[in-house]
Amino acid sequence: MADLVFLAMMVLTVGSAIVALEADEIIYGAIGLAGSLFGVAALFFLLNAPYVAVFQIAVYIGAVAVLILFTVMLVRQEKWAKEVPPKSAARLAGIITGLAVTVVLTFAVLASNLSQFTNVANSATFVDIGALISTGDSAILLVLALVLAASVVGALTLSKVEREEKNQ
Repeated sequence: MADLVFLAMMVLTVGSAIVALEADEIIYGAIGLAGSLFGVAALFFLLNAPYVAVFQIAVYIGAVAVLILFTVMLVRQEKWAKEVPPKSAARLAGIITGLAVTVVLTFAVLASNLSQFTNVANSATFVDIGALISTGDSAILLVLALVLAASVVGALTLSKVEREEKNQ
């Protein structure tokens, strides 16, 4: 059962990433990004890492993806609307390559015989994880906080650039 859930989450993650990359509208790209990040969070749950999964959902889906959506909706102008480019050979080659990589990875996972490994019981609680992170791994949290702050500053900079161009 875990193998089927893993394959479903892999398809969700890769499929949403393809949607995020190939979207003609920024809104659809942000929604695809949120779906891809949700698939990564589900993979963390499958790895028996609930703290990292909840952190992924809270920070990246709850903050970054929603921030992108709100920024786009607040500063959206008609000049952001792109014309749909004609279907090109490079786009078709990219889609075929992405599908080929997905098929190869699927066959690799199916051939790896993951069912022979046993699950290790997780005896750590949220309190234990919090104590571990706040002592030894606090540098990791600082780096994640800086990444989040940089994304917020980047979004604000993008919206400021649009306003400055409008004033000139």
